Amino acid sequence: MNLMENIVDATNEIFETMIMMDITPRDPLNESVTEFKGSVSGVIGLAGSCKGMLAIHLPDSVAMAITGNFLGMEVTEVDDDVTDAIGELANMLAGNIKMVLDSGGNSVTLSIPSCIHGDEYSMDCVSDADWVVVPFDSASGQFLVELQLKCNG
Repeated sequence: MNLMENIVDATNEIFETMIMMDITPRDPLNESVTEFKGSVSGVIGLAGSCKGMLAIHLPDSVAMAITGNFLGMEVTEVDDDVTDAIGELANMLAGNIKMVLDSGGNSVTLSIPSCIHGDEYSMDCVSDADWVVVPFDSASGQFLVELQLKCNG
C-alpha cells in the first residue's frame, strides 16, 4: 500500500466534494511531527489486521476556515463546532483509508473520532509502524495529514 498516494487521494477527494476548498499536497516530511502549538488535531484509531492511527493537524486559523467552509458559516473561535468538524474530517479520511485496506484483504475497524485542541500539546503513536506525514497548502494556510500503520503479515 502506498501510504502517501492514499493520503493524497483521500484528502483531495474530501476537500473537493465536502469542504469545497482547493488544496495542494507537498512532499512528505522526513520525520513525524509530535509537538503542536495553537492547533487542532482530529484523530482516528485503526484496529484489526492493521493497527495505527490517522490524524489531521491544523493550526487554529486553518481549522476555523475549513470548518466555516464545511458548515457554511462564519467561524471566529475554536469551539465545539470546530472540534466536531475536524473530528468528522478525520473520520471521513480514515473511512477512505479503511476502504482501501479492506479491499486489499485486511479487516480494519475505526475508533470514534477524538479531537485535541490546545496552546501546546504533543502526541505520539505506534513506534514501529510505517508512517507518512503529508503537508497540504490551502488559501488559509498549511495543515498536515498523518497515517501510522502496522499491518499483520
